[in-house]
Amino acid sequence: MTAHTEIRADRDLPDVFNAFIAAQTAIVETGIEPTLRHLVVLRASQINGCAFCVKMHTREAREDGETSERLDRLVAWRHMSDFTAREKAAFAWTEALTIIDPAAELEPLRAELARHFEAREIAALTALIAMINLWNRMQVAQH
Repeated sequence: MTAHTEIRADRDLPDVFNAFIAAQTAIVETGIEPTLRHLVVLRASQINGCAFCVKMHTREAREDGETSERLDRLVAWRHMSDFTAREKAAFAWTEALTIIDPAAELEPLRAELARHFEAREIAALTALIAMINLWNRMQVAQH
């Protein structure tokens, strides 16, 4: 039987970890509304199976006023009327950038995003999704 090897970027690569924190802070400061930010990172974390992140982002969303009903229904957002067209466009983009499908047609998703977000917001949303996927992978490596 082999011993579990602990992987800790914060301890073993502090400069890289601190750069990740700085990038996360800069993304948060772009002004994506907290409710949407929480739902996007939670959705990516659900897809990636990051238990730590799902728990953390669910708690943070509730602390910022998100309802349990919407959090419970996020996994089936396409079939729920709880979410706005803007949120649904963000969730579709989140899923497309989290589950990379080489055959996926991204142009319709970009067009839908453009109906609900300005270019800077789309860039911020894209960075947020990339960042949560990074954090999910770092955390899953520690499971």
